[in-house]
Amino acid sequence: MTKANVLVVEDEFIVSKDIQSSLKKLGYQVIGAAPSGEKALELLEANQPDIVLMDIMLKGEMNGIETAEIVRNQYSIPVIYLTAYADEATLSKAKVTEPYGYILKPFKEIDLHTSIEMALYKHKKEQEVERERDMLYSLVENKEKDSLNEFIFVKSNSKLVKLNMHDIYFIEALKDYVVINTNETRYTIHSTMKDIETKLGTDQFIRVHRSFIVRLDKIASIDFPNLQLENDRKLIPIGGSYRDELTNRIKML
Repeated sequence: MTKANVLVVEDEFIVSKDIQSSLKKLGYQVIGAAPSGEKALELLEANQPDIVLMDIMLKGEMNGIETAEIVRNQYSIPVIYLTAYADEATLSKAKVTEPYGYILKPFKEIDLHTSIEMALYKHKKEQEVERERDMLYSLVENKEKDSLNEFIFVKSNSKLVKLNMHDIYFIEALKDYVVINTNETRYTIHSTMKDIETKLGTDQFIRVHRSFIVRLDKIASIDFPNLQLENDRKLIPIGGSYRDELTNRIKML
C-alpha cells in the first residue's frame, strides 16, 4: 500500500531533518520541507500533499496556527501540529483551527506514525460523510423540484385551481384560447399553444399537431395519421411535420 505524501513545516533545520528522516523510515513520501508559513503555502500551491506536519511556533509573518487556518480553509488538507509547547493558552489557540493531531517534541517514531495514520483515516471518513451528505442534499433538492413540477395552477371561475400535470390528457387550441383536458374536467384559459408548450415542458408532453399537445404516457395507440389516448375515445390528429418527433420520442420494439 502506498504511503501518504507529507509536507513538513518546521523552522528548526535539525528538527526538520530529523522529522524527514523518521518519515522516510516509516515509508512516507516527503514532498517538501518549509521553514515558514509563507514557504509552506508556496509548496502547497505547487504540489498538494496528503497531510501537513506543522510546527506551531514558526518564524516569519505567519505562525503555524495562522498557516494551518489557511491550509484548512483553502486546501482541505489535514494538519497535525508539532510543538514543544503544551500550555493551555497555546492549545486554546491551536484547537480553533481543528487540527487532526497534536504531537509534542521530542517525539517517538511510533507517535508520528500513529498520529499520521489516525489523521488520514479521520480525514477520509469525513470526506465520505461530506460526499454522502452532498448526494443526499442533491437528491432532496431534485425531489423537491420534481414535486413542484408536478403541478400547475389554472384559472377557473375567477380562482386559481391546482392541477396535477399527470391528470392532463391533452391540450387543444381554440382560437385565442386553449383547452386543457383531463379525464373528467376541461379548463379553458386565454393563452397560446406556444406558451402552454413552454410552461408544460417537453419531458412529459409533446406537440403532435399545430392544435394539439398530448401527454406521452397517456397515448394508448397510434394509427397514423391519428392517435388515441387512454380512457378517451377522442382521436387526436398527428400533423405531418410532427410525426418524426413523435416517432423519436416513443419507445418501439
